[in-house]
Amino acid sequence: MCLAVPGEVLAIDRSVIPVMGTVSFAGVEKQVCLEFLPDINVGEYVIVHVGFALSKIDKEEAIETLHMLREMGDLADDEGASPETRS
Repeated sequence: MCLAVPGEVLAIDRSVIPVMGTVSFAGVEKQVCLEFLPDINVGEYVIVHVGFALSKIDKEEAIETLHMLREMGDLADDEGASPETRS
C-alpha cells in the first residue's frame, strides 16, 4: 500500500535541477522534489509520495488529512507541531 502525506512548503531552491524544497510534515522537515509543481510557493501545502510533491492541497484539507492519519495511528502525536499550531 502506498501513502501520500500532506506537508507545508517551508523553502524552495529553484537554483537546482530538479527544483527541491524543504517540506514540513507535522513538524518533521524533509527535502522534497518540487519539480512537478512549478507554481508552488512557500507557505502552500503539497501532497508528497516517495519524496516527490505530486499536487497542491489547501491548508484545511491538509490539516484534516493529518488529523485522520493520527487517528489511524499512521502519524504519532509526538512527531512535532501540527499545521494548526503553526503561525
